[in-house]
Amino acid sequence: MNDFISDPRRLLYRDTLDPETAQRLAASALSKCDDGELFLQYQTSESFGFDDGRLKTADYSSHAGFGLRGVTGETTAFAHANELSEAAIRRAAETMTLLDPAKGAKAPPPRHTNVALYTADDPLGLVPFARKVALCQEIDAAARARDPRVVQVSVGLSASWGVVEVVRPDGFIATDVRPLVRLNVSIVAERDGRRESGFFGLGGRYLYDRLFEPATWNRAIDEALAQALVNLDAIPAPAGEFTVVCGPGWPGVLLHEAIGHGLEGDFNRKGTSAFSGRIGERVAAPGVTVIDDGSMSERRGSLSIDDEGTPTQATTLIEDGILKGYLQDRLNARLMGVAPTGNGRRESYAHAPMPRMTNTFMLGGKEEPGEILARVKHGIYAKSFGGGQVDITSGKFVFSCTEAYMIENGRLGAPIKGATLIGDGPSVLTRVKAIGNDMALDEGVGICGKAGQSIPAGVGQPTLLIDGLTVGGTAA
Repeated sequence: MNDFISDPRRLLYRDTLDPETAQRLAASALSKCDDGELFLQYQTSESFGFDDGRLKTADYSSHAGFGLRGVTGETTAFAHANELSEAAIRRAAETMTLLDPAKGAKAPPPRHTNVALYTADDPLGLVPFARKVALCQEIDAAARARDPRVVQVSVGLSASWGVVEVVRPDGFIATDVRPLVRLNVSIVAERDGRRESGFFGLGGRYLYDRLFEPATWNRAIDEALAQALVNLDAIPAPAGEFTVVCGPGWPGVLLHEAIGHGLEGDFNRKGTSAFSGRIGERVAAPGVTVIDDGSMSERRGSLSIDDEGTPTQATTLIEDGILKGYLQDRLNARLMGVAPTGNGRRESYAHAPMPRMTNTFMLGGKEEPGEILARVKHGIYAKSFGGGQVDITSGKFVFSCTEAYMIENGRLGAPIKGATLIGDGPSVLTRVKAIGNDMALDEGVGICGKAGQSIPAGVGQPTLLIDGLTVGGTAA
C-alpha cells in the first residue's frame, strides 16, 4: 500500500504546513480564548448521473482547507480558507484578536479515543471509472427489462472520501477518515397514459464493492419499481384526522424532524425549542425511547469523532417517555454546564460547528406489526416519506408520503397519493399507542439541513401506531 493510502494525514500536511507548525499556530491564535480549534480537511468526491439510457453527468472534485475558530463566552470568531498553509492560518488568526480575552478557566480538551471506525481505503480510487459507468448501464438495462410499463430509469452513483484533523491550542489532536457511498434508482412506469414514479436509495460509510454486488443493486431496482407500480393504482388521499401507522426504517425521518432538531443543545440553551427546560418531564408516551448514536460502524451519520474532536457516542434523549437530555457540541455544553455528547458537526472546513444529529432512532417495543395493523379499523399506513419541514419553536411539522395505503378493518387497502402528515413533535409523541418489535434503520440516504449547512444523517424506528394525526389529502 503506498504512502497516499497508508498515511492519509499526508493530504493535510503536503505543502508548507506540517503537524508541529499547525499545533504551534493553533496555540498562538487561540491563546486568549475559552475554547476553539484549528480544523483541517481534505475531501474528494465524485458522482455519476445516468438517465434516458446514457451517462448525462460525471463530476469529480477535490478540495482542502481549514477553519479556525475561537470562542470566548458566547462569542465565536471564525475564519477559513481553501488552502492549507502557514501564511493562510496566520491571516485567519487576525480574526481571533477581535475576541475579548477569556476571563474564566479554559475549556478542557475532549477525551481521547482509540476507536477508528474506518480504514484509510479510498473508495473512489479502488474501482475504475469505466466500471462505475458500466454499473449504471447494467442497472438501467435490468430495470427496463423488468416490466414493459417502465418508461424511464435514472441511476445516481456517488462517493466521497476525506480526512479531517482537529488541532487544539492545548496540544490535543484527533484525526478521522470518512468514506461515504450512495446508489439511487428512480423508475417511472406508465399505464394507460398515467405515469407514476418510484425511488429507492441506499448507502453508508463503506466502500463501493457492496453497491456493485448484483443482489444489492437488483434490490434497489425491485424496490423502486414496486413503488412506481403501487402508485399507478393509487387513489387521491382523503383529508382529515386519522389513526396513522408508520412503517419501520425510513419513516423515522418524521422523528428526526418532529423532535430531533428540537433536542439540539443550541435551541434549548436559548429557550427557543418546544422542549426547552423540560429535562425530567414526560414528553412522550410510555415505551418511547429515542437514541442518537454516531458510533455505529458504517452508518451514514456515523463518525469516529465529531468535528470538534469529541468521540461520538450513544446518547439517550428520551427514555420511556421521559426527556433525559439534549444533543451537545462543546460551546453549548459548556454554557449549559453539561458534558459534550459528540454532536458538534459542520458541513466542511468553511463552516463553524453546531449541535447536530448523527443517527437518531426510536427503540423497538414488544408488539407484532401485524397485530398493530389489525387494531386499526379505518386509518392510513405510511410506508415511505419524501420531504419534510419543521418549525423548531413550535415543533409543528409537515411531511409528504411517497408511498401510503388506506387501512380498512385491520388490513391494507388501496394505495393513496398526495397524503401529507401534519402535526407537532411534542404532541405526536404523546399519541403513540403501539410500538412494534421491528425497529429498523434507514437504508443510508438521509441529508439533514440546518442553518444553511447540509450533512449526512441516519434515522430509524419500529412500526408505530399514532392516534389522531391530521392528514392533508387531495381527494375532492
